[in-house]
Amino acid sequence: MSETESDNQSRSIAAVERAMDVLLLFGRSGRADLGVTEIATELGITKAAVHRILTALRNRDLIAFEPATRRYALGHAAIALGRAYLARTDLRVMAAPELRRLASVTGETATLSIRRGDTRMYVDQVVPEQELRMEVALGVPYPLYAGSSSKVILALLRKDEIDEYLGRHELTAFTDATITSVRKLRTELTATKKRGYAISLGERQIGAASI
Repeated sequence: MSETESDNQSRSIAAVERAMDVLLLFGRSGRADLGVTEIATELGITKAAVHRILTALRNRDLIAFEPATRRYALGHAAIALGRAYLARTDLRVMAAPELRRLASVTGETATLSIRRGDTRMYVDQVVPEQELRMEVALGVPYPLYAGSSSKVILALLRKDEIDEYLGRHELTAFTDATITSVRKLRTELTATKKRGYAISLGERQIGAASI
């Protein structure tokens, strides 16, 4: 291999590594979307380089662009990769019978969620056979302070972990029912831990309720 070919190969590998760094940043971030400046600052690369990488990832549907906010989020292809990984996890296999039982008993959708860093995501669901039903998006990260599944996970963390989480994140409202007061959220988490379950009445999505 000539020196020129070696240099070209090295640059190509470096470009791929930067693209993977950008994609992985979306995966570990607690935010649903990111801006170019945030990505550039977090990864220590130029905004021009970020733009090029995002364009390439958008061409493969790994990243989606929201024109109204001019911010980026994980695309359909990235979510499909996550689902393919989750399909091989033992947790879903173990929980499947209980999800089916819950859906049958309640006549409502039963979901399975896991924590990933400062976020929570649905990894499986059983939807009942009825005309009106709720379905959730698998593999999409959600914050730990809004919604029953999220609050249960947050409530069962150690006190210092809860303190650190609340110190890192602003409690932004999704709906009028979202708890945005740290004091009220702490009270809710204490009650959740004591009774063993959480309740949400439209905290993350208007018109949706969950236990």
